[in-house]
Amino acid sequence: MGFTRAELESFRDAVIADLIGPDCRLLFVGINPGLWTAATGAHFARPGNRFYPALYRAGIVDRVIDASAGMKPEDRDLLIERGVGITNMVHRATARADELSADEFREGAAELVATVERVAPRVVAVAGITAYRMAFGEKKAAAGRQDRRLGDSAISDAEVWVVPNPSGLNAHHTVDTLAQAYREAALAAGVV
Repeated sequence: MGFTRAELESFRDAVIADLIGPDCRLLFVGINPGLWTAATGAHFARPGNRFYPALYRAGIVDRVIDASAGMKPEDRDLLIERGVGITNMVHRATARADELSADEFREGAAELVATVERVAPRVVAVAGITAYRMAFGEKKAAAGRQDRRLGDSAISDAEVWVVPNPSGLNAHHTVDTLAQAYREAALAAGVV
């Protein structure tokens, strides 16, 4: 499956549905959908994105998922059965994350808290330190487990982890280093 630049541009500002099942224990939070993701309706769908290979290497799933042409039902079911969910900090699709405003990140953080209170995952893994810092106003946050927890403790009290963004633009991380970070969050969530 391929798209022309014009076809991809037609998906600018589109929103795709969260992938969250009834027993979500580990909720991955992307920055926002890229245009390829919006075109296919599948999170982390751009060819070359390292998210699904990293999930496989981390032992979170038993095969590499290829979402580049859309999410196959059996792959969606696998993620849901494993207790893995996916959402975004900002829901509108753009070509690049730097097209998003600081206000959008702050609004996204409030929406994320509401999602966490509704879904009650054990762990929220934000994929991208810059997105986390902007959304929550924590300019000195470092990767890994955060002191912050999300949700009303009577409903949900999720641990927050900041993990590397799997985009190919994040070149100083490999599939193996992504997998290591994702595995740590998955262990905390009881997924592996």
